Amino acid sequence: MSAREEILERLRSALSDGPSAPEVPRNYRTAVDAPEEERISLLVDRLEDYKAGVTVLPETGVASRIAELLSDAGSYVVPAGINEAWLAAADSAAPGRRRTDSRQAPLSVSELDATAAVVTGSAVAVAETGTIILDGSEGQGRRAISLIPDHHVCVVNAADITMILPEALRRLDGTRPLTWISGPSATSDIELERVEGVHGPRTLDIIIVRSA
Repeated sequence: MSAREEILERLRSALSDGPSAPEVPRNYRTAVDAPEEERISLLVDRLEDYKAGVTVLPETGVASRIAELLSDAGSYVVPAGINEAWLAAADSAAPGRRRTDSRQAPLSVSELDATAAVVTGSAVAVAETGTIILDGSEGQGRRAISLIPDHHVCVVNAADITMILPEALRRLDGTRPLTWISGPSATSDIELERVEGVHGPRTLDIIIVRSA
């Protein structure tokens, strides 16, 4: 018996005569059937309340909007696997600014700190809470790239917007590194003065892409 197995066996033995766990009620909402425009409208309302910038447009407008948002950025990072069409206008307007981060060739913290912005996709969004969730897959990248640059541009597909949290959880793999974003980074000091950009990007711009 290994040390791990011995420890677990002792725990099981110590808990064997304990009370049974109470039954957990499951009568909370697990899904809300709502049309796309309603989901978009609620998500936009929540994100704007959190002081995030929000644009809603068709797929054909994504590249030009990203170029506008990155117009003042001296450099920006993207994760490996991102949709190249999104970056065409930004690269054409000012070539040589893009850096690519991957698990095989990660940028250092110093390199990310010297990068003005990051562009990523997303896994799912929760309209009711105004939360965008990244799961670290292709096009979303490592958590570090969405936390260190001061400006995060995040693309959300309307089809990936759920009304409530239980719906979003069913779409996610709990073993992946999930990053939950509800507005730009903000905190308060002991005198309740709002301070932005301490724990993540100071500026968050969300691009919501309507379904075709």
